[in-house]
Amino acid sequence: MIVEKEMWGDIPLLHIHTENMNEETPVVIFLHGFMSAKEHNLHYAYQLVGKGVRVLLPDAKLHGDRSEDLSEMQMNLQFWDIVLNSIHEVEQLYNELKNKQLLVNDKIGVAGTSMGGIVTSGCLKLYDWIKTAAVCMGAPGFIKLGEYQLQQLANDGVNWSMSEEEVQQINELLAKYDISLTPEKFAGRPVLFWHGELDKTVPFKDTYHFYLTLCQYYETNPEDLKFLANKKAGHAVSRDGMLVATEWLAEHLA
Repeated sequence: MIVEKEMWGDIPLLHIHTENMNEETPVVIFLHGFMSAKEHNLHYAYQLVGKGVRVLLPDAKLHGDRSEDLSEMQMNLQFWDIVLNSIHEVEQLYNELKNKQLLVNDKIGVAGTSMGGIVTSGCLKLYDWIKTAAVCMGAPGFIKLGEYQLQQLANDGVNWSMSEEEVQQINELLAKYDISLTPEKFAGRPVLFWHGELDKTVPFKDTYHFYLTLCQYYETNPEDLKFLANKKAGHAVSRDGMLVATEWLAEHLA
């Protein structure tokens, strides 16, 4: 297994592959969580490369090699800017894969944990070239998650003063990326959800309810939509969740 630290445009990433991989090899872009970094998902890459998949692990804006040493509260204020920036950078990475002639057959998946799962959901709304995805602890409903985050801050005594007009402007922006508003955009693509039922950061119930809504779009191929719930897990993917997610991606890109 070869791990190369590279810069694709202005995006630092780890490119993980083997010597015998070529332009026919399927690819997964795997996205890390909030306050994390690309190196923290090497165990996902290890599993995927072992199954014959090339992996890109990018650093999100203000994370990893792009850190500006901001406090967690400063980072919280930038959360949705980071998410939307990452969605657009996934397209940049896809285009760069094409330019580098590392992807000729469009066998490409996108996946991530926490914020990375949120970004993955937004990517599914925008990009029809994604063949499969794994959303671990992610929220397809951007507007609902934004409302939940504001409520959590209020509960913690944080005075985040925003006018109704400002909230409306943010919601109008998030709606462009919120696939829960247009579930038909999943278009029957194989998608796996994993979520811990005790998750307080990204609420389990909202993602699960969306999955139930989504089932009607998979009536002809129900095996292509899967939701795995872990009753004991909070906001952390269990080892079995990691193994199932990587197996799902590799299987549907084979």
